[in-house]
Order: sequence, then structure tokens, then C-alpha cells
Amino acid sequence: MKKQVPVSSIMTKNVIVLNLTDDLTKAELLFKKNHIRHIPVVQSSKIVGMLSYTDLLRISFVDAVDDDDEVVDVTVYNMFTVEQVMAKKLTTVNPDTTIREVAEILSKNEFHALPVVQGQLLVGIVTTTDIIKYLLEQY
Repeated sequence: MKKQVPVSSIMTKNVIVLNLTDDLTKAELLFKKNHIRHIPVVQSSKIVGMLSYTDLLRISFVDAVDDDDEVVDVTVYNMFTVEQVMAKKLTTVNPDTTIREVAEILSKNEFHALPVVQGQLLVGIVTTTDIIKYLLEQY
């Protein structure tokens, strides 16, 4: 197995993001339309948080709605902002961080995605799924 492979080789580069001013209805539609579970939140291209599908589940009954259904009951979403629901204390990695280091970070923490930043600019996202796919390719 290759030992020093940078995370940039497996990260998603065309990241779907939310702006701090977006609402939770938009977030749910992005989760469902793109079949993703994590969305970085940016303000002027600087990452300020991470919203997960689980974060929405905590405040709503979104899991009772069919994933293909784009009709959203926005009542509960009008009570919260993206900023109130997102994770604010983020762990980030840079594009040169090795896949092994990323796997170690993810295995020790209770999250499943890491923003990849160059300075303060978001350049990608890497998830536990990306790590698993990479490991499967090694066999």
C-alpha cells in the first residue's frame, strides 16, 4: 500500500457549499439532490462551518420524508439559521495531508468529513466514504 499519498488525490474538488446567509430549506434540497451528507458553509470563500444531514435530522423530521421528494416542510427550518445548526469548531486538513493522517483524524473523532483548505480557502472535502473507496482500490 502506498504510504505518503496526499488527500488531494482522493478529495472532492468541486465542493457543493452553502453560504452563511442561505437557509436550511436550501440545505435540505442540496443534500437530497446531490445525495451527499456534508456541506461546508462559507462566507466570502472562507470556511466558517460544516452542516451535516444529521444536523438537520436533529431539528426536524426530515428523515420521515422520502429522499427523492423535493417537497420540504419548511416550518421548523424557519426557526433556525444555518449558523445556529452548523458545526463551528472545525478540524481541517491541507491538500498535502496524507490519506493515512486523514484516516487517523476521522477514526479518532465523531465526524465523517473534513474540509480541505489551502490557507483559509476551501479547496476540497474528504469523507470516510472517500477513504473506504481508496482502501478498496488497494486490494
